[in-house]
Amino acid sequence: MIEVHVFNSLIIPSMKSQQWFSILNFINGLVAPSFLFISGFAFAISANNKLDELRTFGKAFRKKTGRILMILILGYLLHFPVKSVFVEQLKWSSINWLPFFRVDILQCIAAGLFLLFAARLIIRKDKFYDIFVLVTGLVFIFLSPFIYSINFTEYVHPFFAYYFNNKGLSLFPVFPWLGFLFMGAVACKYFLEARLNGNEKKYIYSLIGISILFLLTGYFLPLKYISESFIDIYPDPVFFILRLGFILLLLVICWYYELIRKPVKSFVTDVGKESLLVYWLHLIVIYGVLWNNKSLYSFVNQRFGILECALMTFAIAFLMVMVARLWSEIKLRRKLKAGNN
Repeated sequence: MIEVHVFNSLIIPSMKSQQWFSILNFINGLVAPSFLFISGFAFAISANNKLDELRTFGKAFRKKTGRILMILILGYLLHFPVKSVFVEQLKWSSINWLPFFRVDILQCIAAGLFLLFAARLIIRKDKFYDIFVLVTGLVFIFLSPFIYSINFTEYVHPFFAYYFNNKGLSLFPVFPWLGFLFMGAVACKYFLEARLNGNEKKYIYSLIGISILFLLTGYFLPLKYISESFIDIYPDPVFFILRLGFILLLLVICWYYELIRKPVKSFVTDVGKESLLVYWLHLIVIYGVLWNNKSLYSFVNQRFGILECALMTFAIAFLMVMVARLWSEIKLRRKLKAGNN
């Protein structure tokens, strides 16, 4: 995740036309789908916790709603025109707010979690809820080509229109990206069932088969689809199937890693628990106005080579690991202190 933003933002532009960068770009393109997939997977794990309390709008409801709202607010804060409002001191009416309305990964995740959360509260039968999640995920996948042909700004305010497609400035509109989040919830549902029935290994083997099938399906489609969907962001089923195939393989690898290493506490688990903080903070480090009204991005001004970008990636990653560990420790101590009281 950090490497994606460092290389895309700081490397010399001419290097982006080289063949190695196109390969790196495809690999980097798996980060956002993986982030969405695991968000849906994680939600499905907790979806049935305190369900009765959630439906009575108690403390659990307020806590979960607050977390989703925090993701949404952090997403918009990353686009807030700080320089225009506080540095240049422009009038609010003279500021171009369109970049603020654009939908990035955090807003997309928040929108998907709101949909899943609302459905979990409204649909009481688990069978109907599972059908809703699957069908809705397929809608986001297969309706995307049609949705991308519509300019929604002609019908609604850009704040809402930018959620549907990339006609505006959005990098992660809900079509087709929420397909990954909903498929993550579907994958988790079957994973939990397999674990409950003692068929976890069988489930993992089936994931391997499905991922290989998805990859082969993508590769053997006509070249015009591969050229559009293998590298480019294009809202068609091929784009989705190829990336989901790789994501399922990554899920299998993570399962085996956990099985072999059994990481109870490590930098991997620390960063995983604080992934939202790490995501938001590393963007502030790269793009935020840090000193002399300049960000790291504007200071470097795309003058880094491969070595400099690699070193910067490791430096920011190391900083994020330290922050994640520190924040985890602070939260643990506060929890223990609250328990003692």
